[in-house]
Amino acid sequence: MSLHEWLWPLFLGFVAVVLFCDLFILHRHDRVISTREAVITVSGYVLLAGVFAAGIFVFAGPDRGAEFLTGYLVEQSLSFDNIFVIALIFTHFSVPPEARYRVLFYGVVGAILMRLLLIVPGAELVEDFAVVGFALGLLLIWSGYRMFIAGDDMIDPSDMRSVKLLRKTGRCTSGYAQARFFLRDAGRYCITPLFIVLITVEITDLVFAADSIPAVLAVSNDPFIVFSSNVFAVLGLRAMFFLLAGAMGQFTYLRTGLAVILIFIGGKMLLGEYVDIPAYVSLIVTACVLVVSAAASIAHTRQLSHRIGSADLPTAAPAERVGHDL
Repeated sequence: MSLHEWLWPLFLGFVAVVLFCDLFILHRHDRVISTREAVITVSGYVLLAGVFAAGIFVFAGPDRGAEFLTGYLVEQSLSFDNIFVIALIFTHFSVPPEARYRVLFYGVVGAILMRLLLIVPGAELVEDFAVVGFALGLLLIWSGYRMFIAGDDMIDPSDMRSVKLLRKTGRCTSGYAQARFFLRDAGRYCITPLFIVLITVEITDLVFAADSIPAVLAVSNDPFIVFSSNVFAVLGLRAMFFLLAGAMGQFTYLRTGLAVILIFIGGKMLLGEYVDIPAYVSLIVTACVLVVSAAASIAHTRQLSHRIGSADLPTAAPAERVGHDL
């Protein structure tokens, strides 16, 4: 590892403390998260990521710092699609608003553990075998292309194999039990629909990780940089959901920007053996594409508002497939 090995247990301990404080201190009681609270939480996680990035710049150098920021921006931007799909899942299963935060919390824990298991061996494979990096580069370019041509197919979570399998067990209660995943009924333990929702969220995160993890591996060959940038982005996903889920339909050109970023990073990975693209160039390109796509989306929304009136604008995203097969 290029960074000191003691950073791993220190960082994992920090993440564990943050998650503990989140669930058992700040959100001991199941309740609806307000927009104000979501803004404060998102701002707090962004501030933490900024402080951590500053530490990387100081102690590991500007190249590693630029890699961390690029990885963070890539993972954060790709999480927008994830937020959209989670919103569809919650709507489909009619999840009570006060139970959604708990599902997202355990979903984040699962996402962090999954990334820990995938990123470290993945980084070693990319470093040891050039063909792996080449394959991941092609995968990213293909993912970007899919985003360009994605249609408007509807998601039906009930058609997912995991959902069908859990329901076939006959041990699922007919209704929700507040924010509980398991319930004792008629002398035996049963799962609640909320547990099925959690499993569905975890599976969708695994699908999205097929894009996000290779994308960050293409940015940096340091497992710690890749993992930490992913974790900081994932930690803010819950609050980001409550902040943006109802307005995803207004980010018209975001997915176009994400497609450009994936294709650029995939091309960078393919040409890595022949062309040395500095880390700060990747950071500048990623940031500029995100800014341009966000500005274009805002301009498009204002143009629609001028034409049909702001009262008629959609407040929620249409149910589309977002380019991923669940």
